[in-house]
Amino acid sequence: MDLTPSRRRLLGRAYPGRVADRVITVHLGAPSVRPAEQRDVPRIAATLTLVQATSRWARWALPDDGRVQRLTRLHELDAGHRAVATGTAWVTEDVGAVAAWEAPEGGPGTRPTPDDVRAALAAELPHVHGSRWDAVRRTRELVDAARPAGPHWWLSHLGTRPSNRRRGYGTALLEPALERCDADGLPAAAVVATWAAVRFLRRLGFEVDRAMDSSDGTLPLWLLVRAPQD
Repeated sequence: MDLTPSRRRLLGRAYPGRVADRVITVHLGAPSVRPAEQRDVPRIAATLTLVQATSRWARWALPDDGRVQRLTRLHELDAGHRAVATGTAWVTEDVGAVAAWEAPEGGPGTRPTPDDVRAALAAELPHVHGSRWDAVRRTRELVDAARPAGPHWWLSHLGTRPSNRRRGYGTALLEPALERCDADGLPAAAVVATWAAVRFLRRLGFEVDRAMDSSDGTLPLWLLVRAPQD
């Protein structure tokens, strides 16, 4: 299909003078989002690990030795097995982008964490974090104390592969849970370690509730809360 000069400017440099209709549909159409399934767990872990491997949080929370393997196992357990089993994870069709939440107990459309998954998390997380476990555990306690007191949805993981960015996937992935929050009159909350993440979440109605530091004082964190919207 030939593009007019105005359309070329709109689509940007990534599009040559002739592109297939299918490519335009993929890039410009509404993102396709679905609940994650058990078969998606390996891809969920791979996507989130690719996104997080060199992040400030990963460098703080995980030892240098085997960091990628540790991060992959963390994502398998928490964003994969836990969130999939509880019905609180959403993915794009190719699992190139992922959002995983913790829902309030008994939340509509969600399920309790299976006992075996809960046991695996308790047993493996200290080994995954290794020498950083004490700082991670104490920081988690600080964050838990700062979270909203009542029932709320907690955004635990969000990531989009570099090849899938700037297509609205992150926003689309958060919509199912945020719509439930609005329908049930519940807040959503998250803690992030970068100002870019703060800016992104603020566009979706989150507001900074407080700035804080990790327990060892080396990692800045921001706790954000989104009130239910009409």
